Amino acid sequence: MQTVIIVIHLMLVLGLIGTVLLQKSEGGGLGVGGGGGFMSSRGTANLLTRTTAIMAAGFFVTSLLLGWLATYNRKPTSILPTSVPAQTAPGTPAPPSQGGGLLDSLKQSDQQQSQTPAAPAPPQSQ
Repeated sequence: MQTVIIVIHLMLVLGLIGTVLLQKSEGGGLGVGGGGGFMSSRGTANLLTRTTAIMAAGFFVTSLLLGWLATYNRKPTSILPTSVPAQTAPGTPAPPSQGGGLLDSLKQSDQQQSQTPAAPAPPQSQ
């Protein structure tokens, strides 16, 4: 489904580029163009203007569809973890988390650190 819409989208892009380039320049911003082209009648200008508007609307719709399809099955994720693992010695597995929020897990880890006394430092020889 998404591939089909991408192909239609790309065809609309190429068509839009072509119809915009075929149109007669009405401005004189850079002093280029504006001369008599091979399509200089008023009826052709109206046809190209309508075609451009229809293709632009199709481009807009396919862009919205592609954006919607890109986020259709995406699950929201949080940047904050629901639990912080307790600090353990290297090589030992971490205990399973009991749920709760970030603040609860930080409070538990602070309590665990305050309950275990710090080991005395070994005497240093001189």
